[in-house]
Amino acid sequence: MTITKKIEHILSPPALHMVGDGFKVHGFLPSSSLGEARMSPFFLLDYLVKNEFPPSTKPKGVGVHPHRGFETVTLVYHGEIAHHDSAGNSGVISEGDVQWMTAASGILHKEYHGEKLTKTGGLIQGVQLWVNLPARDKMSPPKYQALLRQDLGQYHLPNDGGVINVVAGDYKGTKGPASTFTPLHVYSIRLNSGATFDMSFPEHYNTCVLMIEGEAQMNGQMVPEDHLALFENKGTEITVKTESPSTILLLSGEPIDEPIVQYGPFLMNTQEEIAQAMQDFNDGKFGHLED
Repeated sequence: MTITKKIEHILSPPALHMVGDGFKVHGFLPSSSLGEARMSPFFLLDYLVKNEFPPSTKPKGVGVHPHRGFETVTLVYHGEIAHHDSAGNSGVISEGDVQWMTAASGILHKEYHGEKLTKTGGLIQGVQLWVNLPARDKMSPPKYQALLRQDLGQYHLPNDGGVINVVAGDYKGTKGPASTFTPLHVYSIRLNSGATFDMSFPEHYNTCVLMIEGEAQMNGQMVPEDHLALFENKGTEITVKTESPSTILLLSGEPIDEPIVQYGPFLMNTQEEIAQAMQDFNDGKFGHLED
């Protein structure tokens, strides 16, 4: 017997704040009201709201900074974001593309508006996630995955309902290209008016949706634009219905049942590991990257 997943909370957008000088965000996760592990393995969710920037002679964004113990995942809905890191990886992603960087044992990187957006100005909109790594993988080598829109798994809904772009995991046999350390699903969903479809996830997975554009009914409850809906763990089935075009980010994953200790850009299991990360960073063990 299938059981519907009820919505546990609908979170209104938190106060806006700037990340660097190029990204205006609502920081939905971690949430003091939910607890930092409630959406494990997803630790942080920064929603880069749609914002128009004027032309500039210098790229706006976030300068060189370190990470250890997790992965950063950046999805772009408007504009373009460039990336450089101390492992020699670089890339530019635009609408529909995804950057998946595994910081793991330690890396320096910077993210900023792409050259075209910097020169001409324009809209930027996106999401950045921090995906936690289990203790066994926190000190694995860093890596980088540039996942272009055309490389994502695409499941086209019947009756011109829209498309489910599968970044990670799978949807009804359509698999996403992202390599992950623990089981999880990331879907970037674009729906047309009158779309109806179902999703199913294991009960023990933590599951939420961020309504990027428009609004949609989730198991009969309306989720407004710019809001995050967190589902109960009980039940497996989610039915989505729309009356107007909408864009949705779906996250679902098997939780990592381990202690979490976060300090700034480091996400580890113990205070001792945080102290070691700081020492290694100060000793230059994360490599070198020009600002």
